[in-house]
Amino acid sequence: MKVLYFAWVRQKIGKSEQQINLPEGVTTAGELAGYLQSLSPGHQQALDDLDSLCVAVNLVFSKWDAPVSNDDEVAFFPPVTGG
Repeated sequence: MKVLYFAWVRQKIGKSEQQINLPEGVTTAGELAGYLQSLSPGHQQALDDLDSLCVAVNLVFSKWDAPVSNDDEVAFFPPVTGG
């Protein structure tokens, strides 16, 4: 699985992307975020409050209960505004 991080999420984690093998039992974007928090203090800090983040699975804005698999690309980013 390819995981992408944008804006302050990237800054806290210290990288813009990483490849992972999805652990057994992780089947949703929210569970993925929970797993990623265990990887480092930066991951923990960046992904601790899912209400302050957005997620996209395969370039589609998704909810935290969206299914994920090892073939997916998942992106985490703060909400964006335009104007």
